[in-house]
Amino acid sequence: MTSPPLQPLCEAARAGDRRALGRLLTLVERGGSPATEVAQWAHRRAGQARVLGITGAPGAGKSTIVGRLAAASHAPRPAVLAIDPSSPLTGGAILGDRIRMDNHVGTGAFVRSMATRGHGGGLAVAVPDAVRVLDAAGCDPILVETVGVGQVEVAIAAATDTTVVVVTPGWGDAVQANKAGLLEIADVFVVNKADRPDARGARRDLELMLDFGHRGDWRAPIVLTTATEGTGIDDLWAEIERHTTHLHDSGELRLRRRERLRTEVADRLDFGLRTRIRELLEGPAGRAVLDRVDHRELSPAAGAYQLLAALAAPEPPKN
Repeated sequence: MTSPPLQPLCEAARAGDRRALGRLLTLVERGGSPATEVAQWAHRRAGQARVLGITGAPGAGKSTIVGRLAAASHAPRPAVLAIDPSSPLTGGAILGDRIRMDNHVGTGAFVRSMATRGHGGGLAVAVPDAVRVLDAAGCDPILVETVGVGQVEVAIAAATDTTVVVVTPGWGDAVQANKAGLLEIADVFVVNKADRPDARGARRDLELMLDFGHRGDWRAPIVLTTATEGTGIDDLWAEIERHTTHLHDSGELRLRRRERLRTEVADRLDFGLRTRIRELLEGPAGRAVLDRVDHRELSPAAGAYQLLAALAAPEPPKN
C-alpha cells in the first residue's frame, strides 16, 4: 500500500493534476524508499498507454517530430519524456527541447525532461518507472525521446512498444544506424528534413539495408517528413498506429512487455550490485584488499574472490 503522504499525491496525479504528477516523477528520479512506493503504485495501474520511443542522431529533428506527433495523436493527455544529456544545473538543452516541442505539442501534453547526469545505469533504472507513473496517471500516448544513438539510447528505445528511428539526408545516418544496432530495433524509420537533397537516396539506402536484414513478419516502413513544416507527420502517425495494431493482433505486444519487465529486473540487479561493489571498494574492507593487491601480497583474482565472499555475506542488522 502507498503510504499516507503519497496517497493524495497519487490520486491527484490520476485526476489530472500536473504538479502532483511532476512531484511523483521527481520522487522516482531521486530514488530511495519513496521511489519504491511510487513505483509499486504505478506498476499495479500501468499497462494501458501506448509507449513510443523516438531516437536518432543529435540534430535530426527528434524534438520537433515528438511535438508534432503528440499533437497528431489528438489524445486528451499525451506525455513526452525527453532524455536530456545536459547537466540539470544548466538547463540549456532541456530548455531547447521544451521550446522546440512547445511550438507544436499543444496545451494538453505533459512534457518532462530527465537529465542523464552521465549515469546510464541509473537512467535505465529511472526511465521505466517514470513511464509507468505517466501511464498510471492516465497519459496516452507516452513518447520517450532519447539523446542520440549510443547503446544507452538503444536500450531505452527498445524498452518501448514502438521504436521510431529518425535519420536525415547526407549524414550517413543509415550506416550509423546499422552500426548502432538501430536497424534491428526500429519499427518505423523516418527520413526527416525531406526537403533537402538526397532524401530519397537516404530512403533507398535504408530500403537496401532492410532487404538484407529484415526478419520476422513486420518490415519497418520508411516515412519522409519535414517536421518543421509538419509535412509527413500524419503519415508517420498512421504507420505508428498500424504497428500498434500489428502488435495487438500478433500477440507481440504481450511478449514484448513481458520481456521488458524481465530485462528491467536484470538491469536493476546489475545496477544494485554495481552500487554495492563500489561501496565495498570504497569501504575499509575494500581498501585493505586493494592495498594488499597493490603490495603484491594478493593477486587481483584472489582479491576479487575475497571481496565476493564479503559481498555475499549477510549484512549486519540495522538499528
